Amino acid sequence: MQLHISPSLRHVTVLPGKGVREFINVKVGSRRFSYRMLFYMLLLFTFLLRVIFVMTAVDGFDGERKCSSIGCLGKKLGPKILHRRLEPAVPEVIYQILDKPVSEDELKGKSEIPQTLEDFVTEMKESRSDAKAFALRLREMVTLLEQRTRTAKIQEYLYRHVASSSIPKQLYCLTLKLANEHSTNAAARLQLPSAEFVPALVDNLYFHFVLASDNVLAASVVAASLVHNSLHPERVVLHIITEKKTYSPMQAWFSLHPLSPAIIEVKALHHFDWFAKGKVPVLEAMEKDQRVRSQFRGGSSAITANNSEKPYVVAAKLQALSPKYNSMMNHIRIHLPELFPSLNKVVFLDDDIVIQTDLSPLWDIDMNGKVNGAVQTCKGEDKFVMSKRLKSYLNFSHPLIREHFDPNECAWAYGMNIFDLEAWRKSNISLTYYHWLEQNLKSDLSLWQLGTLPPGLIAFHGHVHIIDPFWHMLGLGYQENISFADPKDAGVIHFNGRAKPWLDIAFPKLRPLWAKYIDFSDKLIKSCHIRAS
Repeated sequence: MQLHISPSLRHVTVLPGKGVREFINVKVGSRRFSYRMLFYMLLLFTFLLRVIFVMTAVDGFDGERKCSSIGCLGKKLGPKILHRRLEPAVPEVIYQILDKPVSEDELKGKSEIPQTLEDFVTEMKESRSDAKAFALRLREMVTLLEQRTRTAKIQEYLYRHVASSSIPKQLYCLTLKLANEHSTNAAARLQLPSAEFVPALVDNLYFHFVLASDNVLAASVVAASLVHNSLHPERVVLHIITEKKTYSPMQAWFSLHPLSPAIIEVKALHHFDWFAKGKVPVLEAMEKDQRVRSQFRGGSSAITANNSEKPYVVAAKLQALSPKYNSMMNHIRIHLPELFPSLNKVVFLDDDIVIQTDLSPLWDIDMNGKVNGAVQTCKGEDKFVMSKRLKSYLNFSHPLIREHFDPNECAWAYGMNIFDLEAWRKSNISLTYYHWLEQNLKSDLSLWQLGTLPPGLIAFHGHVHIIDPFWHMLGLGYQENISFADPKDAGVIHFNGRAKPWLDIAFPKLRPLWAKYIDFSDKLIKSCHIRAS
């Protein structure tokens, strides 16, 4: 059967076909369509109807009002089919204005800038401003608030810098009273250690710890926590190194407060033969560093006056200006092989740590020929403290740094380090340290942030054995939002940062972890009004 339709649709002719399976043809004008094509067109039309239904339903769920099926389809497909451009939700003029910065001079003459979001909204409603006026006013308000926030942040950092760099009167009082005890009380001038224990100072069968500090109270906490938590205190030897001016108070404290059966040695730098004779490279570098720093850096006033740097950069520079970063007590670790020529392995301790477990297992760690056993600081849940890589400390915009190091390489921490002195003596670590200190001075201190860790990262590069983070938890002097349970479960906790536990700016929640090792009933402690909180 055949079906013929005239172009005007007025005549339709049906002719018999040659079989049931023959296609029925429809003739419209000069074109011919098969029933199979009509069937596919019906399927396509059905599919489009379903799409329209689904899109309309989604628009309804999205909360759009007055949206018919055809209207929604046109809105969604129209711009693509007809190449039309939808108007943006935010007028372009707002982006143009907000992209332009506002200087301080522009804001000085405008005293009626809204101070709060509520004031801003009220002003916009009352003035019925257009988009341009809205954007201008918003930019002025946000810029003003940003400037005030930055000023307040920098002022806070400056106050913290002053507080952390100053000696609290309680600690100063304790030092003076101990110096007086040393001069008037024979019991405060005992030889440390006594003659019978002197051979243990060079005996590698003992566990040797080194603590460099000029802070008597901090040193007492490190020593007490070390001995108290040791399973074998009779095998513990603690070598305390201090400055000449604090030697008498330090000797007086440990003479009056023995930690038997542990062996305590107190020595000043000038007592070491190696240190007293000839030139000491690190001392020369420190003297040059001090001169260059005073000449080019301008101190804390110049740092805080720089309006182009972000607050956290200002905070890092202020912290690096702390006197401890230019103290020999902070550089002394690079001279350990010379200071202790008879020892094979030592654990070096900072004076702002607290030991909470037995540290003798550290001697069982296989260092695999490495020199420095340390904890990495690029992996951990704390994204602030445990996110440090070499680029956090070294200046990779300088070609000398960029050519030698990988910015994404993981950093490690000072504070509690195992040093294999035998392996160290076979290396060129100390010479590398001196070399890079000299290069930094020649580069106007531009190779790294101020401090002793950056040159240490360079000198020990390739000589570090990573140890379990349990042995060294960092960051207790930076932030208080640390769960109290986390530090309690660590082997060693480190109050690195400005908020040292002996300062008034210490975090109240964390200070008890340190204060528990102080006897607040002690006569000297009470007389200087040193309290638990």
